[in-house]
Amino acid sequence: MLKFRVFPTHRQSRGSGTDTSCDGMMFHEKGKNQLIANFLRKHLLTLIFGVLCWVGFNAAGVSLGFVGGELYVRTVRNAVTILALLIPILAGMGLNFAIIIGAMISQLSMIIISDFSIPGLGGIFAAFALTLMLCFIFGHLIGRIMNAAKGKEMIVGIVTGYLGSNMYQMLFLVGYGTLIMPRNPEILLSRGIGMRNMIDIQGYRAVFMNSPLLIFTIVCAAAGFIYYLQWTKLGRRFAILGEGMQTAQLLGIDVDKTRIAAIILSTILAGVGHLMFIIEMGNVNVYTGHLNIDIFSSAALLAGGASLKYARIRHVFIGLFLFHTLFIVSPLAGQNIFNSAAIGEYFRSFAAYATIVLALVLNQRKRA
Repeated sequence: MLKFRVFPTHRQSRGSGTDTSCDGMMFHEKGKNQLIANFLRKHLLTLIFGVLCWVGFNAAGVSLGFVGGELYVRTVRNAVTILALLIPILAGMGLNFAIIIGAMISQLSMIIISDFSIPGLGGIFAAFALTLMLCFIFGHLIGRIMNAAKGKEMIVGIVTGYLGSNMYQMLFLVGYGTLIMPRNPEILLSRGIGMRNMIDIQGYRAVFMNSPLLIFTIVCAAAGFIYYLQWTKLGRRFAILGEGMQTAQLLGIDVDKTRIAAIILSTILAGVGHLMFIIEMGNVNVYTGHLNIDIFSSAALLAGGASLKYARIRHVFIGLFLFHTLFIVSPLAGQNIFNSAAIGEYFRSFAAYATIVLALVLNQRKRA
């Protein structure tokens, strides 16, 4: 039996055009909704922090001038340390929680320079030089450890940080006064063994804070170095390595050496950043001053819109603004709402850890 195909008439064709336009409008609307959904998914953490900052600012009842002044101080203290996280992310190694080692090195350097009583800018430059040298050595060691556990860099970084922290604390609790005799015995505990909790460096702080050009130069130099690094041969190697180790190997890149270079640079920047932090504070909190540096820096970077695979300089400063604005206003907001500033303190610690957990969850969903 023959079957005949029926072709649409002119009027039917005109009707089908209307249907096509409707389908196009529906497709356009669907695409628009998809774009909005992707934007919200990509910037979820930043939007959450923006809302929390707005609520906290209104609840705290403080002025913009107060928040701005505090943010300037916190930028000086924390910007370079957060910038230290960018290079390992670029190299596909995730968040480098081992930057806490760089923080401990900077504290050790400042204690040594203070003990030798090197005054003024000379003492500050000596502390920076000693920090750079030790961070290079320990950064190389950390990089070798991470090369032995490829794919688990963040876990290795956390464990390495804990190990280093315990060894560092043992050095000052037991080593000083027994194996190491300081030039200034006043920095020891009354029993003669162990370092005091706080070392005063107000003299260095006065010199450092009276040199705003030096502070501005260090922060801009760190950001400029990372921006310039992306366009160098080494930076391109980091970027290729971030795409995958197999791709880098096929292109003839020495994966192990490149990964070690990324950790060395990250450790150096972390040491310099934390040294600026303790000098600006005016004292060295020997046993606990380095704790949570890795957590808070990572949370600030993620709050700025970075991910475990992608981070840029703008994310550092957006995160600094949002995360530390929340840190400034949350105790005051807790005092005004609940009549307890401690609640605000607990909340900002919760916010730091929750940010990292949420970033890990979102990263896993993208992989799936």
